[in-house]
Amino acid sequence: MTTTATPLLTVRDLRVDFAGRRGRGSAPAVRGVDLTLERGETLGIVGESGSGKSVTALAVLGLLPGTATVRGSVALDGRELVGLPAGELSRIRGNRIAMVFQDPLSAFTPVYRIGDQIAEAVRAHHRVDRAAARGRAAELLDLVGIPDPRRALDAFPHEFSGGMRQRAMIAMAVANEPDVLLADEPTTALDVTIQAQVLDVLRTAQRETGAALVLVSHDLGVIAQLADRVAVMYAGRVVESAPVDELFAAPRHPYTLGLIGAVPRLDRSGGPLVPIPGQPPALGELPPGCPFAPRCPLAGPDCLTAEPPLAGGAGHLAACLRSARLAAERPAPGEVYPVPVLPPPAPVADRSALPPVLRVTGLAKTFPVLRGTVVKRKVGEVYAVDGVHLDIRRGETLGLVGESGSGKSTTLFEVLGLGRPEAGRIELLGQDTAALSREAAHRLRAKLQIVFQDPMASLDPRMPVGDIIAEPLTAQRAPRERIAERVPELLVRVGLLPEHAARYPHEFSGGQRQRISIARALAVSPELLVLDEPVSALDVSIQAGVLNLLQELKATLELSYLFVSHDLSVIRHLADRVSVTYLGRTVEQGPVEAVFAAPRHPYTRALLAAVPLPDPAAERARTRVLLAGDPPSPTVRPTGCAFRPRCPLYTGLAPERRERCEQQPPALELTEDHGAACHWG
Repeated sequence: MTTTATPLLTVRDLRVDFAGRRGRGSAPAVRGVDLTLERGETLGIVGESGSGKSVTALAVLGLLPGTATVRGSVALDGRELVGLPAGELSRIRGNRIAMVFQDPLSAFTPVYRIGDQIAEAVRAHHRVDRAAARGRAAELLDLVGIPDPRRALDAFPHEFSGGMRQRAMIAMAVANEPDVLLADEPTTALDVTIQAQVLDVLRTAQRETGAALVLVSHDLGVIAQLADRVAVMYAGRVVESAPVDELFAAPRHPYTLGLIGAVPRLDRSGGPLVPIPGQPPALGELPPGCPFAPRCPLAGPDCLTAEPPLAGGAGHLAACLRSARLAAERPAPGEVYPVPVLPPPAPVADRSALPPVLRVTGLAKTFPVLRGTVVKRKVGEVYAVDGVHLDIRRGETLGLVGESGSGKSTTLFEVLGLGRPEAGRIELLGQDTAALSREAAHRLRAKLQIVFQDPMASLDPRMPVGDIIAEPLTAQRAPRERIAERVPELLVRVGLLPEHAARYPHEFSGGQRQRISIARALAVSPELLVLDEPVSALDVSIQAGVLNLLQELKATLELSYLFVSHDLSVIRHLADRVSVTYLGRTVEQGPVEAVFAAPRHPYTRALLAAVPLPDPAAERARTRVLLAGDPPSPTVRPTGCAFRPRCPLYTGLAPERRERCEQQPPALELTEDHGAACHWG
């Protein structure tokens, strides 16, 4: 990276305050941020929710609401942007600096066609006619990899998939070849395969335009993959800034060290993660001294007197009194933070000797496609699940993975329904759910509980936590004495206090609310816990504590888990076995170590290759496998192999081998411990 005398973008002492409701003072959101961006450089900004990352990016473009007060300096090529009149700022937005938003569906206007919106961005800054602007829009859609771009111009935003919308958003952002691209969590809501496509498009757009990139993300793997330098934010300030390799190899702030230790990695399995204790402070109620001191294992009395400045040398800055010690000792996260001691997993010589908990064979579920307003008529079917196989033994964790639309959630609903499946067979604890009476299903339901993705949505806000945890016991008609004894016992088991029973859900943090959800699920002593993306809504520092808790509960209570996640790093860390689904079908299953080390299905290989590692050196050494396009529609049952249209292996096969993929659906060999539904896997 060549450093110029004058940086392209300079942010100095940026401060943002939001006015309180009804004139009740103001709350700080950004507290003196300093950033520098060189031409062609990628700067990654990371930190927990509420650290000020997105507010900083929006303040650069002047996109904050009227309730925000912005102070400090933002200079583009030496020209001050803070306080610039709205008319002059609008000539810079989309022309010199452009934004890629987190949610493209809300960023695009839903009633205008994609092509018209991109053409509008071109015409806002260049004197061209409609035809030329439309032609430029088609070129941009082609640049970002949208098939048949001329036809895509006439599509509305809702007609695009999530990945295509984000690619179209990038196309609009680079329409005028800006000097700076601001990308605010551009891959947060996307599947890992689509995330890989979008990141590749960002790289292409940056290469074609020469733009510098500011990438805001909570995903350290994405930052390690794309960034040249990294700024770590905490409590509205930058607490560490360094070149990406140096920051990951030798962080000088305990917060950065904790974030790196809290991330589960695809190339490592098992063992406890490093949780950061506590939660970020409210910016209006910061403690004296260093804001991180209440959570920091290295904090001393000297940390409580004044907030440390961002200082250092050779391009590596840290706002910590212990930065010199960390630079000299280069400790591992587990050497600084207390790491829980988890019970070792029990050795299993022969898993077939373990009692079966859940067995699903050939599960299928379709939904009708209806047309008409007054009289509904069936015009087709959605093949949501079309051949799923699961096998969980006592004490095992089975990870269920796949892209959105692969049938994971429908499979869970079918299992939780404890009824007769449309096709296939579900056995829970040796009992065929198709043959259960209502009373038998009610008794069996206590052995099967679920923990949902969003604890705030799944916990009744009008009920105290004690009543929420007691609800399953009440449904099972447990004695009051037993309930009164069980609730505080469960709170302690999940790492909370008995007195928390009197509080309400909104009084807890996200991680604590998920612990309450787990306590409620454990109330009736289940044998199988269904965990539906239980940590996807949590910051990585909080996620680590919940994953450690799940490992401990599994070992001490001999629980079995059916763990659904889009994050393969979490599956690698927690699961014993993994089942990979594509378009409603199980395409590979087996022990985690075997599947992740030597995947047999090209879809599994693509999923694993798409997961970024929080290690810049390892990221640069990996081979990328990008899948083309999005999964096909589940309204059409494919002939032959369902993965064939996206399969990188199929394109390299000889014609006679291709014919087998086109005509014969590959079968999953259920007798094998590690099997894949691929003719050539």
